[in-house]
Amino acid sequence: MSDYSAGQVALVRGADQEVACTASRRSGPRRWLRAARWLIAAGLHGRANTTTLAIAEDLGTRMDYDTGHVRYCLDELAARIGVSRATVKRHVAVLRELGALAWVVHGTKRNVRRALGMKGYAATATVYAAVIPPVYDHAMGHTIVGSGYEARAIVDQRSQGKPVDKSPVDNAGSEACEPPSLTLVKEESQVQMGGGFNYTPRAGRELHSIPHQTNKRSNDGGHRRSASDVEHAHRVVRLVRALVNWTQRVPLRRLEFVLRPLTDRGLDARQIADELHGMTLGWRPAKPAEFIQARLEADAERQAELDQYEAELEAAVAPMDNQAMRDLMSLKTLFAQPEPERTDEDRLRARMDWNVWPEVLDHLDDDPDDANDLYGEALCKYAIGRQDLIERRGAWV
Repeated sequence: MSDYSAGQVALVRGADQEVACTASRRSGPRRWLRAARWLIAAGLHGRANTTTLAIAEDLGTRMDYDTGHVRYCLDELAARIGVSRATVKRHVAVLRELGALAWVVHGTKRNVRRALGMKGYAATATVYAAVIPPVYDHAMGHTIVGSGYEARAIVDQRSQGKPVDKSPVDNAGSEACEPPSLTLVKEESQVQMGGGFNYTPRAGRELHSIPHQTNKRSNDGGHRRSASDVEHAHRVVRLVRALVNWTQRVPLRRLEFVLRPLTDRGLDARQIADELHGMTLGWRPAKPAEFIQARLEADAERQAELDQYEAELEAAVAPMDNQAMRDLMSLKTLFAQPEPERTDEDRLRARMDWNVWPEVLDHLDDDPDDANDLYGEALCKYAIGRQDLIERRGAWV
C-alpha cells in the first residue's frame, strides 16, 4: 500500500480536466464516493476539507447510476450545503484537480432551447462526470485495463470462497447500450422471465391487478398508505392522464395502481409524464396499463440486480479500502484543519492556465474582488471578452 501526501502527486489542471483528455477512469456514484473520501482523507490537496466532502456527497446522491454524470446545479447545491456560490466553486475545482470530476458540458448563457428550435430561454447546464484517478487505483493495488476515461479496473476475486455470477470488471469499454460496468454476466443455464408477466389466467390477472382500496399498502415496499397519500396519488394520476394522452383509455383506479411505484417515490405528475414519454418515445402502446406495469417491473428487477452487483463488488473491495484507511491520518484531525489562506503561489497557479475562463466568469459573478485577487485583472478581462464573443456568435446563428 502506497503512502501519499500533499505535494507528492501532481494535480490535474487545464485540458486534462475534460472527459476527452482525462487520465481518470469513469465510475458510478458508490465507488466514486468511496474514492473521493479516500482522496480527501489522503491530504493530496491542501484545500480539501469537510466542505469538499459534503459537496462530493451531494453530487454523489444525484449522479446517474448508468453514466455517472451529474448536473452541477450551483445555486441549489450552495443552498443545500449552506455555503456561498464562490465556496462551492472552489471546492468543486478541488475535486477536478484531484482528478475526481471531469467536464462533460461547460455551462454557458447561450440559449439551448433556441438551438433546438424551441421557444423560450434556458442556459446550457454544466455537467460533470464521476471519475477515479490513477493515484487511487495505484494505492488500492487495482489492475487497470486501458487508459483514460474508458479504462476499467479489474478486481481479483480468485481468493474468495464462493464465486459470484456478476462481472468483476469496472467500467469495461463496450459499444453496448448499457455501460459494461453495470452489465451483469448470466450463466447459459439461467432463465430470465421478461416483461414481468406470469401464467395467471386473464380473468385472474384482472381480478388481482386491482386490490381492494381498504388494503392501502404500497405495492413496492409493503408499508401502509394513509388516506392523504391515497388522495394525493389520485390527484397526481388525474393530471398524468391529462398530460399523457395514451393513458386516457385506462380507468383511473387501474392507472393509479399501475403508477403506484412512481407515486410512492414522491414523483409529481410532470415527472411521471416524463417517465412515460421516455418509455415510448412517441409510440402508442396498444395496452397502456400492461405496458407500464411490465416496464416498471423490469426496471425494478434490473435495479435490484444492480444493487446486488454493487454490494458484492463493494464487499470484494472493502478489505483493500479498510487497509488503505488504516494507513491514512485520522479523518477527524484532517477535517479539523481550517482552510489555508491564499498565497502568492496560489495566485500564480491560478493565472497559469487561461482555459479556466468559464470558472473565472462564475467567480466574477459571485465575488468580483476575490476573483481579481486570485486570477488577476488581465485574466478576468480575457474571460469577459470570451463570453461576449460567444454571445455574439450565438446571436448570429
